[in-house]
Amino acid sequence: MTTGAAGSTGSVSPRRADTRRNHERILVAAGESLTATGEVSFNAIAKHAEVGVGTVYRHFPTPEALILAVYEREVRHLVDVVPVLLEKYAPAEAFRVWATDHLAHYMMTKRGLADALRAATASRGELPASAYEAMVGAVSTLLAATTEAGVVRADLDPVTVLRGLGGLLHLDPNGQWRRDAAALADLLWRGMAAPGAAACD
Repeated sequence: MTTGAAGSTGSVSPRRADTRRNHERILVAAGESLTATGEVSFNAIAKHAEVGVGTVYRHFPTPEALILAVYEREVRHLVDVVPVLLEKYAPAEAFRVWATDHLAHYMMTKRGLADALRAATASRGELPASAYEAMVGAVSTLLAATTEAGVVRADLDPVTVLRGLGGLLHLDPNGQWRRDAAALADLLWRGMAAPGAAACD
């Protein structure tokens, strides 16, 4: 006995798979454009993604929709890497690597995206709530692991810690931001650490 519908077997139709590939290629191209120039040109993005400009418009009818999608994709990467880091490193080191190698790197290399995002959300006055909640969730996961390991205080609020990490935005992308990010992470860690816990290095 066979099933006639692709959905009943769990497979993805070639057309749907192609749509997903195009969607991701557009986001990658747009992300690179925003990083480099802070601008969104549907024609340039279509050329870079190797799709028709009409395809870009079908996926993202406005520049604002595309910018928000790129932002949410970048946030998703920051969130998804947390469990990978916790598998690879001890909890304290995972926190430091996430803060300095991932979050700081994102903030320093995505200034064009940040500027475009501010313009795209000017009418709303706020960033997508789902992205913010995802970032709080990522910090919560890191805090749960470090708390269980006994290296941070148990009373830490993930929102407060995320606000502290927001200081990374003030680093100079043209200066020694990696060194400064490590110094900021160390300062924050000293306030988070449980009595007698080792430094975050």
